Amino acid sequence: MWSQVYDPFGQPWLSTLCAALPVVALLGSLAFLKLQAHVAALVGLVTSLAVAVLLFGMPAPMALASAGYGAAYGLLPIGWIVINVIFLYQLTEQRGLFATLRQSITHVTTDARLQLLLVAFAFGAFFEGAAGFGTPVAVTGALLIGLGFAPLAASGLSLIANTAPVAFGALGTPIIALAAVSGLDLLALSGMVGRQLPLFSVIVPFWLIAAFAGWRGMVGVWPAILAAGVPFAVVQALVSNLHGPWLVDVVAAIASMGSLVVFLRVWHPSDGWEPGDRLGGVRDTHRPTPTRAEVVRAWVPWAILSLVVFTWGLPPVKAALDAATTVKIPVPGLHDVVQRVPPVVATAASEPALFALSWVSSTGTGILLAALVAGLVMGCSLGELLRTYLATLRLVRTSLITIAVMMAIGFTTRYSGLDATLGLAFAGTGVLYPFFGTMLGWLGVALTGSDTSSNVLFGSLQRITAEQLGLNPVLMAAANSSGGVMGKMIDAQSIVVASTATRWYGHEGEILRYVFWHSLVLAGLVGLLVFLQAYVAPFTRLVW
Repeated sequence: MWSQVYDPFGQPWLSTLCAALPVVALLGSLAFLKLQAHVAALVGLVTSLAVAVLLFGMPAPMALASAGYGAAYGLLPIGWIVINVIFLYQLTEQRGLFATLRQSITHVTTDARLQLLLVAFAFGAFFEGAAGFGTPVAVTGALLIGLGFAPLAASGLSLIANTAPVAFGALGTPIIALAAVSGLDLLALSGMVGRQLPLFSVIVPFWLIAAFAGWRGMVGVWPAILAAGVPFAVVQALVSNLHGPWLVDVVAAIASMGSLVVFLRVWHPSDGWEPGDRLGGVRDTHRPTPTRAEVVRAWVPWAILSLVVFTWGLPPVKAALDAATTVKIPVPGLHDVVQRVPPVVATAASEPALFALSWVSSTGTGILLAALVAGLVMGCSLGELLRTYLATLRLVRTSLITIAVMMAIGFTTRYSGLDATLGLAFAGTGVLYPFFGTMLGWLGVALTGSDTSSNVLFGSLQRITAEQLGLNPVLMAAANSSGGVMGKMIDAQSIVVASTATRWYGHEGEILRYVFWHSLVLAGLVGLLVFLQAYVAPFTRLVW
């Protein structure tokens, strides 16, 4: 048994700086040294292992085991999702259906701003609610490229859009995990997050369009932005408070898409805005308008995907598949031998390290099934399906390696306690803790790539610190999840998924620089709201 050490130097500021080195090495290599993603990831991994072993005293075999565990998790479930989404995209592209699909979206609106709103915000939110774990960025990035958006715009804007829905993603998984680790009531946490995020569910679509089209371009379509954002926010608030976390995003996304499509039947922008070089991609403006039958045929693969992924994620279905097929493998040399100790947790507790080999219940398996069914519906032969899948593996092989190494960094920082050292630095901010506790959630997602993982890492710490400071523990635990959603756009895993979906390999640093300040400012605004909820009337009424 090895107990984590959070201040190995007896100087919190120095220990915190050392704990931050892997993050600095990874993000600095991407954004400033402009190294390719897999090289930057290796730099970050070597740094994290060196800091964990040499400075924080983690036994080397445990550090290597944690890195291996993270790499395996990067391939399943995350890499497994990416492979199969790109496989489906490749099939529809080869059959010419993707061109029809983008023409059908163009038939709803030819305005690039409104296409962005419909695809990245509303449609992406549905996939976040149904599956999460990189699925929405992979799907919407590919769709935006097909609509003529430049790779940087398609990647970065997909990441910005995939924020407000994240806390309730994958049928409420982040909130369910938060309740489990914090010991707080599930419905209370769901309701609190549902009173924090609806404001940002309205802000984010405005922010998204402004990031693409500028202030003038955003003002020209503000009625449509409200038509998409307000229904999403209202439904998000109502379902999370009156029902629970499970169906929040799915129902809200359907409300948003339906509202926007209906609204665009009676309203069109008249500001004369033109995308100019903001779009930057190749737009197919010469293809004739597809017939209704062609449109239906083009949407069938994505309808199959939506139906299968949603069904796959339903708790009874997932539980049944897990019980029948999932094998949990204890990670040798790591399972239950690393101990988290106070003040990160109330009492010392060993950290489990069970790799869930979810070869059937994984979302990626559902996507693969949907892709195979869709391929047969499209008329593909078994040989064609196999050839396309092998071509897809060759296409994404570097990205899979990168995702695996990125997750290895996240798991190494988790099991070595580097994340907890950073968390304790935030917890020491006293009266400003509501703001910095929210930013801790942001940092957690940036490190781990998952709001669920951030909640597992810091949910208990948030409750303990809130109780010590006389704050509402439900408020601060929920703030971890709400703040975390804004970190989703800068986590390395999501950036690699975006670059893979848009086939913009090797440009991950540019994507990071594109989205970083959006992420930081939006997280700061969430922190400000939580601060007001904690201390300032009438905002405190939003707590209860």
